[in-house]
Amino acid sequence: MFTLFLIILILVAVAMVTAILLQAGTGGGLAAMGGGASSDSFLGGRQATTILTKATWWLGGIFLGLSLLLAGMSTRTSMPRSVLDSEPVAPAPIVPPTQLPLNVEPEQSPGTTPPQPQN
Repeated sequence: MFTLFLIILILVAVAMVTAILLQAGTGGGLAAMGGGASSDSFLGGRQATTILTKATWWLGGIFLGLSLLLAGMSTRTSMPRSVLDSEPVAPAPIVPPTQLPLNVEPEQSPGTTPPQPQN
């Protein structure tokens, strides 16, 4: 179900980008806010509502709704999200290293000659 909603979200996003790019620009952009701009032209004058404008609003609402739905679905996973949420695991026992007495020489491997004392 999550994958289906994710695919629909991607298709809605592509359709929304297409609808936005097909719309005509307002012509002024932020340059209209320069010295003495009236409040009517703050973000452009009132324009006629076209099918692309309505489609953009609808696609934006669907995109927002699907995003919230997917965010809610992604928090309900069956796997633990943190190490603290998982079951505790007993650590391996620490075995002290074996200690040899100080006066014992290490064993010689077979086939080697013992070191000769130097005079």
